[in-house]
Amino acid sequence: MCGIVGAILKRGQVLQGMIEGLRVLEYRGYDSAGVAVATADGIRVAKKAGRLEGLEGVLVERDFPDAQAGIGHTRWATHGPPTDLNAHPHVDDSGQVAVVHNGIIENYLELRDELQAKGIELKSDTDTEVLTQLIGEELKDSGLAVAVGRALARVRGYYAIAVLRGGSSPEVVCARQGPPLLVGLAREGTWLGSDVLAVIPHTRDVIFLEDGDIAELTASEVTVRDMEGKVVKRESQRVDWEASHTGKGQWPHFMLKEIHEQPDVLAHTSFHRIDEEQGDVRFDEGGWTDADLAGIDCIQGIACGTALHAAHVTRSLIEGLARVPVDLDFASEFRYRDPIVRPGTLALAISQSGETADTLAALRKARELGARTACICNVAGSTMVRESDSALMTQAGPEIGVASTKAFVAQLVAAYLLAIRLGRARGVLSRDRGRELLNDLRTLRPKMEQLLSDDFREHVLGIAQRHQGVKGFLFLGRGINYPIALEGALKLKEISYMHAEGYAAGEMKHGPIAMIEAWMSSVVVTGHGLMAQKVRSNIEQIRARGGPVIAVGADRESLDLADEAMEVPDCGEWLSPILNVIPLQLLSYEIARLRGCDIDKPRNLAKSVTVE
Repeated sequence: MCGIVGAILKRGQVLQGMIEGLRVLEYRGYDSAGVAVATADGIRVAKKAGRLEGLEGVLVERDFPDAQAGIGHTRWATHGPPTDLNAHPHVDDSGQVAVVHNGIIENYLELRDELQAKGIELKSDTDTEVLTQLIGEELKDSGLAVAVGRALARVRGYYAIAVLRGGSSPEVVCARQGPPLLVGLAREGTWLGSDVLAVIPHTRDVIFLEDGDIAELTASEVTVRDMEGKVVKRESQRVDWEASHTGKGQWPHFMLKEIHEQPDVLAHTSFHRIDEEQGDVRFDEGGWTDADLAGIDCIQGIACGTALHAAHVTRSLIEGLARVPVDLDFASEFRYRDPIVRPGTLALAISQSGETADTLAALRKARELGARTACICNVAGSTMVRESDSALMTQAGPEIGVASTKAFVAQLVAAYLLAIRLGRARGVLSRDRGRELLNDLRTLRPKMEQLLSDDFREHVLGIAQRHQGVKGFLFLGRGINYPIALEGALKLKEISYMHAEGYAAGEMKHGPIAMIEAWMSSVVVTGHGLMAQKVRSNIEQIRARGGPVIAVGADRESLDLADEAMEVPDCGEWLSPILNVIPLQLLSYEIARLRGCDIDKPRNLAKSVTVE
């Protein structure tokens, strides 16, 4: 959720690089920001509730010193409201140690009582200040890395922390249990961050810390130990993303930029994996050969949010093309119920970041119950990729907008490839049928580009203008496009804050039809074959009750029945979700823009949900 950045340098000044890192991490969601730097006398801190610009104003007003070691943070409030006092970093009583923290300390209240009994005054409402004071207490008779380890041994919960000690020889230590954290060696020094995007302006060679790791940073090296103090080896990995990928360029918002990147994402995710001669798919990642897939009798899908909608499409693709049964569950539900995992189960997790806390916990539980594990993910080196038996990388590049667009489409493309690979491995799909399906995928890119033309966007803008004032939206879809109705509703509520609900169209008469009226707009995703006929019936029923209908898809009869239409090129049933979601993304974007919403950083949301 929150963002962490820090460094200890051989030369140069750290402050500007930290501010740039925090700006890159704004997309993760936050409501306050702060920095701390090491000085000869101790620690200097500046922090401010609100956006990063407010913090920059404080730095100028106070003539804030620069230094060669520092840590910074963007906070998303958990304990205590977003105020200057609750913002990170927090400093211990001695004024020598500062801490920034992502996560939740579950036993902070009892630790707080203990500290107060010792006469230590706690100034904030946060669990983080409690941890800071614990480290300060342990530091009285040990070095910083040891003090951090001792303090963390008393903590229950989830954390990624960076700790800075001031003085003539500043020290930086970081640790992880749950939320992501990484370090990277650069020519000018050593950097740390909660996201690789924060460090790639300085280095693309990074070490992803694992749960229980405590890393001691100097300007020239990193030493990683476990909680018992034993040195552990963590291999450095090369990140392919470029720093230039994190900018908006000429686009007004990251979301619009990323919507327009989706044709390229299609190509990056799929084209190099297509084996046209064999009508099959070849993954560079291990674990997807015929032999690997031979023992899979069923799949358990687990995901959250937008990724769960991708999992719904994945179920339709795998069951329809590979004839393997697929069960789905919210990761947050799967991890807490007592699920039955049958022999031959592949637990398939889907996550953009590979750090989603509920999905990681559900995947671990599935492994404990005997399942083989796999994931569809966008971030190489993420926890989910490292812990899965096999991983399928979407290769979508960095996605900055909180509301996922291109990562979702990349997940759908990856699922389509996986369904074909499974179908060919199981002998369900012939070579000729595989060729047909892959040719359909190859010809999809120009159809996506049609939906991103200036003319089509103007058409969507007109619809947005006519519907921005309604009191709510009902999104309906059937079959493989039911999840696209869910995704359309989620995008609209995420960035415009309008009420929107997604339903399976066959459920309309079982409750949602009561909501139909002139000021409730219905967005209906059309279907194929029998599903198209059923959806036409839904449109007629809505219009008979005075409700306005916006139809999306390629079925001409459905589009003609509706009050408004967003027509997409025909691509057949299996790939239709990829085309149908683009107009819904654009509609959400335009309505949010007309309403003056903060599109890339919607309120209360974070890009990667790394705590419960």
